Amino acid sequence: MEPVENVTDRTSNPFGMNPPRETPVPGYGDANADFHVVGDHPGVHGGADTGIPFTGTERARRLQRALAAVGLLADVSDRPEVENLYLSYLHMADADGSPDEAAYRDLEPFFDAELRAITAHVLIPVGERAIDHVLREYTARHAKHAPIDPDALHAEELLGAGFLVLPAKDPGDWSDGDERAFVDALADVLEHDYRRETDLGRFLTGPDPYRVR
Repeated sequence: MEPVENVTDRTSNPFGMNPPRETPVPGYGDANADFHVVGDHPGVHGGADTGIPFTGTERARRLQRALAAVGLLADVSDRPEVENLYLSYLHMADADGSPDEAAYRDLEPFFDAELRAITAHVLIPVGERAIDHVLREYTARHAKHAPIDPDALHAEELLGAGFLVLPAKDPGDWSDGDERAFVDALADVLEHDYRRETDLGRFLTGPDPYRVR
């Protein structure tokens, strides 16, 4: 028995997320992706003009080039063709400003709902705030108020609660070595079985496995 998949042909905002704020940059990509890239907000990681996360700025294009190098993107563009990949932000609005803490809290339930709807196997938080949020909420590695070091965590595989986490420091701060390390780490993940699944077949009749994320 195969796990249930999301059935949609929509690439932009496939789940129709509509928080009570202007929403210029919703999630984008494959609704059944194994890889989910998580950024901060459009004012940091791009997309204010294109409506697509991680587009329209040089730091966004640098991340795209790294993803394309391992085949998760087919191209580097303002409307990239994705392959087994989903892109979204902790805060999908406030493209022209910097959200305050209350604004992040307001939109956190929408981000969390989308993350759990995608049920990716690998989370790729980009930048300090996204790394902090993903480690704090989806792993047991990060204490609530402990500081994080994006440089130390960059391109390191971490096991989360049902996820493999591969943090990336902000692409605007990458050296050439940082870019190579991230590409190499992604390539390594793709070469081994990164799936985080549980076989529930033992609870069902019949010999077939039933794997869920």
